[in-house]
Amino acid sequence: MRRTPGTRRPAPADHFDNRLLAPMMLGAILNPVNTSIIAVALTPIGIALGAPASDTVWLVSALYLTTAVGQPLVGRLVDIFGVKKLFLTGGSLVALSGLIGGLVPSSPESLWWLVAARVILGIGTCAGYPAAMYMIRAESLRTGMKSPAGILTALSVSTQTVSVVGPTLGGLLIGAWGWRATFLVNLPLGLASLLLGLIFFPARTGLEPAPEDRPKIDAPGIVLFAASMLSLLVFLQNISLSLLWLVAVALVTGAALVRWELRCDDPFIDVRVLAGNGPLLLTYTRGLLTATISYTFVYGFTQWLETGRGLSATAAGLVLLPVFAAGIAVAVTWGRRPEVTGKLLAGSVAQLVAGVLMLFTTGSSPIWYLVTAMLILGIPQGLNNLAIQNSLYFQADPDRIASSAGLLRTFMYLGAIVSSVIYGNVYGDEATTGGLHILGWVVIGISVVFLSVTASDRSLRTIGRE
Repeated sequence: MRRTPGTRRPAPADHFDNRLLAPMMLGAILNPVNTSIIAVALTPIGIALGAPASDTVWLVSALYLTTAVGQPLVGRLVDIFGVKKLFLTGGSLVALSGLIGGLVPSSPESLWWLVAARVILGIGTCAGYPAAMYMIRAESLRTGMKSPAGILTALSVSTQTVSVVGPTLGGLLIGAWGWRATFLVNLPLGLASLLLGLIFFPARTGLEPAPEDRPKIDAPGIVLFAASMLSLLVFLQNISLSLLWLVAVALVTGAALVRWELRCDDPFIDVRVLAGNGPLLLTYTRGLLTATISYTFVYGFTQWLETGRGLSATAAGLVLLPVFAAGIAVAVTWGRRPEVTGKLLAGSVAQLVAGVLMLFTTGSSPIWYLVTAMLILGIPQGLNNLAIQNSLYFQADPDRIASSAGLLRTFMYLGAIVSSVIYGNVYGDEATTGGLHILGWVVIGISVVFLSVTASDRSLRTIGRE
């Protein structure tokens, strides 16, 4: 029987619809790549616009703050309204941010236009990862697949592992076309995401509630969550006694959030379920810890490569490339197995070894030594993030899979901000070799905590097993 021209071919009944992979993976990588691509662009932007480092750091902070609050919010909207419209809106905003960033003039005032572009970019990329997790759950419901390990592996590779290629891509773009290319690259990426989502994502999946059954938007809960998170994150970005009042605001609004959500019929964050789901809370904790280590390397080690080791932005990005390659290799090799305990334990040990190698790194360390350290770091980059994502898939409430995925990204961005506080205070005005060694001890300490949390979590043993 022939299809009517212009209609969508029905999805296969017995396996995942592979046509969904392209928009899912592209949408999911937009946020992590843009998080790290700016690492090697801050110095060129500061020089070009005559802006101090204290101002250019807002190019990083703006995306962190926006996505840390926006991911669970957009994820909740995906749970309620479905994936397509929110995904298409996100792709449009990503393209717009690239256009703004590429057209601003070279003047000190233009920096704040770039910050605005990064805020728009943050909003636009919030839909990608929650939408992908939502579609995996929807396809599991449609096909009866209990453990789509291959799809979860592909998603892990295209998000957390791909984030490491950001500095390499940024260095190549800057070397070829200048710092504006790190913004303009989002124009074609956003348009491609928009087009793929328009063609392949279904209008309805069967997972979202019917219009008459949709829960109300918990506006007070959203406002309280945003106020609490923004207060905490801004304080962590600028720790000082004069800003201690932000901690008080975070605590008060956080307490008000918990009290409100316990009484709300359709809460933004279901505190009762979350408080009773210890395994999921431990998964969020592991996400925070592994992100702290990962971003300490992506930003802290990258800064040292350019100042302490004297490499160019392009060369520094290339040194980090083995993290990307090793992460993909281990994720693909072990991704078909849904069990997570072995992955997390192996990743814990690799993180510990990478921290030890930092202690013996000097300004004259040969390139092969630096590359070896990055290859070892790629093991937890691939295994830990894959296992954390798979854990969330099995532990989260199916009706809140997108918002739960968004909340995981909030914890990971909190880890990124914690890492920026760590290496910012350790380095001070310059990324020195002595400071790098202190970061090595910090990584070792966090790795030991990660290993302890993982080894004592018995709930992990049941994940992926019938």
